[in-house]
Amino acid sequence: MTPVSTGAVGPGGSPAAVAPGGRGATRIADRVVAKIASQAAREAVGTLPPGAAPPHASVAVHHDTARVRVHVELAYPGDIGGRCAQVRRQVADRVRSLAGMAVPEVVVQVERLHLAAASGAAHGRTR
Repeated sequence: MTPVSTGAVGPGGSPAAVAPGGRGATRIADRVVAKIASQAAREAVGTLPPGAAPPHASVAVHHDTARVRVHVELAYPGDIGGRCAQVRRQVADRVRSLAGMAVPEVVVQVERLHLAAASGAAHGRTR
């Protein structure tokens, strides 16, 4: 049996085995998780309507769990519920795969709806 000490170097200059509890931990900052969520929401939304701001996110991380709130602007008319569900799925999958965190909640807040310009129609009322 060989004794294991933390920080020791084994034969040949290789690091000695360190117990998992003594290796430390990786902490991912909230703002990094928010950037991952924002990028995932951009991918899910696709092409933005003219004048729309890109999606942005805020997160609350507690241990290995992230609760995410995403703010988006969408084109109208359109399937708003379907687009929000797509954003939720994409954000949860990306945060889970890239940050290794559980994502029990993704809130999608629609900040503004942008009217899609009708082809050849003037602004105002049409028949």
